[in-house]
Formats: sequence, structure tokens, C-alpha cells
Amino acid sequence: QVQLVESGGGLVQAGGSLRLSCAASGRTVSFHTMGWFRQAPGKEREFVAAISWSGSGIYADSVKGRFTISRDNGLRTMYLQMDSLKPEDTAVYYCALHRLASCSDVGCYAKYEYDYWGQGTQVTVSS
Repeated sequence: QVQLVESGGGLVQAGGSLRLSCAASGRTVSFHTMGWFRQAPGKEREFVAAISWSGSGIYADSVKGRFTISRDNGLRTMYLQMDSLKPEDTAVYYCALHRLASCSDVGCYAKYEYDYWGQGTQVTVSS
């Protein structure tokens, strides 16, 4: 079993920055891809970014160039640095553990490829 706990959400003005963290406990997660998803009110949960066990990142087009995903396997923690935030980034952000060590394209985007999920942290960007 794996437990994932997100933190770092909050209220920020457009153009500002936030850094989300996802702490993992339970069995080791070092050899799995981890990802961030988000869900805005009335919308489907959507892929944001993922990072392989070796540190390779993949991003949704909507956040590319503004968000940076990283991980510290020693601390069992994943991060999402969010810069140049926009009101449309407002959502609950979830971290998740992929079933594989690495993924590409659809394999990273698909929610069903992730076995464990956190409870989410709210990010609100005001205009």
C-alpha cells in the first residue's frame, strides 16, 4: 500500500507562483513514475505532468513552460513548481503513483494507469 499526501496549495494572484509537494509513505515509490492531475469544478480530472523514476518529465500543453515537475527519491517526495499562474489553473491538484517506472504520451496521460491517488490540494488563482 502507498499513501500520498499533497500540500502547498493556496490562493495566489495571477502571475504568481506556488510549489506543491506530494509526500509518499508505505512501500517504495522510487521505481515508479509519479504524476500530477487537476480537476476544476464541473470538469473532468486532467493530466498536468508526470516524472519517471529517472527524472524525465512530460507536461500537458496547457502548462508547458510554466510548470516544472521534480522529485527527490531519498525524501520520497514529488514537487510541482507552478509559475506564471493563470485563473484557469484554478483546480484541486492531485498526485498519483503510476504502475510503471516510465511512460510516454497516452501511457502518462491516462488516469487508469495510476494505482494510487492523494486527497488533493486546492489551488485558486485570482485575476
